[in-house]
Amino acid sequence: MVLRTLLSGAAAAIMLAGCQSSDGPIERRVVQEVSGGVNPYLWRASLDTLDSLPITSADPLGGLILYDWHSFENTPDERIKATVYILDTRLRADGVKVSVFRQERQDGEWVDAAVSVDTGIQLENRILERARALKVAELS
Repeated sequence: MVLRTLLSGAAAAIMLAGCQSSDGPIERRVVQEVSGGVNPYLWRASLDTLDSLPITSADPLGGLILYDWHSFENTPDERIKATVYILDTRLRADGVKVSVFRQERQDGEWVDAAVSVDTGIQLENRILERARALKVAELS
């Protein structure tokens, strides 16, 4: 259920990719927004894909984004958080790693719960799709 909610949010972020702003298309500013150690498309795509989670810490030079715990309306007794590692300056399939953590409320306390191995992989794939779309939009 949480995965469906998270992936729905990711799909919404991807659909909004072509939105206009006062400065023109959002995609056209990606490289200008992030300069330094990590791939700017993977960085922006990570922020876009997981935009429903609150950010605890973000280091664009080191390529680390820490997200805080978040519960969704339809699953108030579950919460998730994620960590995104951007591992390369190039836009590569192995350039991003996502770790997802999940807890369930039991007797008023949060207890660690299992997360499907596929969850992180699916989020990585969404980030890569978004990063590629950003790059194509910026180059065209």
